Amino acid sequence: MSPRGGQRALAHALLERHGETFAAQSGIRVGNTPQPLYQVLVLAGLLSARIRASVAVAAARALFDAGMRTPRRMAGATWQQRVDALGEGGYRRYDERTATQLGDGATLLLDTYGGDLRRMRKAADGDATALRRALQEIPGMGPAGSHIFLREVQGVWPEFAPYLDAKAVQGAERLGLPGDGRQLARLVGPDRTAAFASGLVRAALDRSVVEDVRKAAGA
Repeated sequence: MSPRGGQRALAHALLERHGETFAAQSGIRVGNTPQPLYQVLVLAGLLSARIRASVAVAAARALFDAGMRTPRRMAGATWQQRVDALGEGGYRRYDERTATQLGDGATLLLDTYGGDLRRMRKAADGDATALRRALQEIPGMGPAGSHIFLREVQGVWPEFAPYLDAKAVQGAERLGLPGDGRQLARLVGPDRTAAFASGLVRAALDRSVVEDVRKAAGA
């Protein structure tokens, strides 16, 4: 098998076995409408903390199951309701601070963008740096959270694609794949780049994913 063929085999094995986006894992059907975009924002903030991704996903699901699916519903919930939902998802280490940030962030989003992240996108005008800067004005959304958000929405905001940040590239390098985002994206095509990026992040976080993918690809 040629080196390029070997890379494609690894990429497709990763997609097949570990290529579910974190949004899909959280029950979010990503689309270019306010509610799913906000849900991805919440998830990105939760994932950016020093906590297992599985716990962040469970906490996001618990918040959404409790009805906090929009900025208005999040801002309208009590602080204790947000704490309780986070706790139900196992997100206990940061629950009190995160409950405050979720409320403050929802209020800021409502006041500044009418609760619609598409307005933030329009203001960024295709500039990923500008968009990341705007995202980081939201309480609880640091650099890591802004990267996660863009990774997850690149399928519906294509001007920012392919979006493979440093964590995704770290996973690629562990698998022996190129360390360049555009080269990586060409291995799978534009429709699957978000799922591929999530798989690469899992490879960066868990060495057993690397071993599993190498075995499946015969590498």
